[in-house]
Amino acid sequence: MPCFVVLVALISPRLALFFLWLFSDVLSRPFDSWVVPFLGFFLLPWTTLAYAGLWDSGHRVNGLEWFIVVLAFAIDMSSWASSRFVRRD
Repeated sequence: MPCFVVLVALISPRLALFFLWLFSDVLSRPFDSWVVPFLGFFLLPWTTLAYAGLWDSGHRVNGLEWFIVVLAFAIDMSSWASSRFVRRD
């Protein structure tokens, strides 16, 4: 199952988040309510997916795993910036 989620995430992180929400409880473990994953689905899908996946590996995110979460955040921010740049032209 994890390999399938990774393949789906390469296509669309939102689709991978939807599958995780539908078929597992990976999103309910790191987040106490449904609000943060819901906002993450629309605003920061890569960051939400990275944080939930890394939390599930050891029941917390620490050390080098934070680098991966920050990298996912940078990918989300770059997609926001590039869409703004394309819209302007």
